[in-house]
Amino acid sequence: MNITGRLTKDAKVSTLSDSRQVVNFSVAINESYKNRKGDRVEQTTFFECAYWISPRVAEWLTKGTVVELTGMVSARAWTGNDGEPRAGLNFNTSNIKLHGGGKKSEGAQGVKTEQNAEQENKKVTVKEPEDDIPF
Repeated sequence: MNITGRLTKDAKVSTLSDSRQVVNFSVAINESYKNRKGDRVEQTTFFECAYWISPRVAEWLTKGTVVELTGMVSARAWTGNDGEPRAGLNFNTSNIKLHGGGKKSEGAQGVKTEQNAEQENKKVTVKEPEDDIPF
């Protein structure tokens, strides 16, 4: 499955007890449509994402970055501290394409330079590393 959305905060790398590392981040997908009455409806879906292949990709996954993800989706359910049922969506990511827009693509002091504009137009594909280099 493929999803495209915007990171809601900077990615974080977690180290598990067996020394494996995972990159965790959240993606928001905004959709809008018109209902039967003709009213415009805005809907946002959030996915909690995990990427297991290389922790070095975390430096590129900054708040606001638009990403295209390939992977598997799963649902989770739990009871909150208030006793109310909760639900969420997980996305186990196997491939990441960066489409720009995050903190790293902004210039110093927010000035957009020709080089920054060129970086925003580039797409970086992150796949399983062949020589221990994630991209």
